[in-house]
Amino acid sequence: MEEHYTRPSGRLIVVEGTDGSGKSTAIELLGNWLKTQGYPVYRTAWNSSPLIKPLTRHAKKQQWLNPAAYSLLHASDFFDRLNRLIKPRLHSGFLVLADRWVYTAWVRDHVRGLDLEWIKSLYRDVPQPDLAIYFSTPPDVAVDRLKHASRKLKYYESGQDISGLRDRWNSFLWLQEQMRESYLALAEQGYLQVLDATLPIAEQQKILRNQLAPIIRDVPLLSQFLDNAHS
Repeated sequence: MEEHYTRPSGRLIVVEGTDGSGKSTAIELLGNWLKTQGYPVYRTAWNSSPLIKPLTRHAKKQQWLNPAAYSLLHASDFFDRLNRLIKPRLHSGFLVLADRWVYTAWVRDHVRGLDLEWIKSLYRDVPQPDLAIYFSTPPDVAVDRLKHASRKLKYYESGQDISGLRDRWNSFLWLQEQMRESYLALAEQGYLQVLDATLPIAEQQKILRNQLAPIIRDVPLLSQFLDNAHS
């Protein structure tokens, strides 16, 4: 009987961090480098489902969301992407690079006053990352980066729905401080590895590549996938 080629499972690489930590730039650079090495790569970002994001954007603009509604909308976005886009690629052997994972919900929703065990129950049976990195950045550094980039803050992004502060930058700084504490607690519990995001970008990439090397050692290159598909 002819043997059929079975593709290996993929790898899930996650970056987490507060806004302005540089995680999105880092995952983009890492993905580009992996592609040049010949790996099949798929990138996904938090709150990016084509089906759910328009609803979330409208609800945020109208400031309709209480903490529970905020949590459930983002969970809907996550599971739409997970089931339609992420799992099939992991099953096919892709390197899936996720800009935020369930830890974002754990941190943001808990800071908004929701019970952590309830939040975790929403995301039970979700694939565990092969590598999860927290980009650790002091909140004032993150704020300076965003201001330098002329970033305009939005209501929920700045945490004004829970902070009670009128100034969005002050509210944002308060929110980032709360989130940073929660992220560091998750790192202490072993969910995340900490990377100093104040390091030069080149040094960050070197660290990420070294951490990733043993994880992707057995992942076939895209050319191998194609060769086996046509054999």
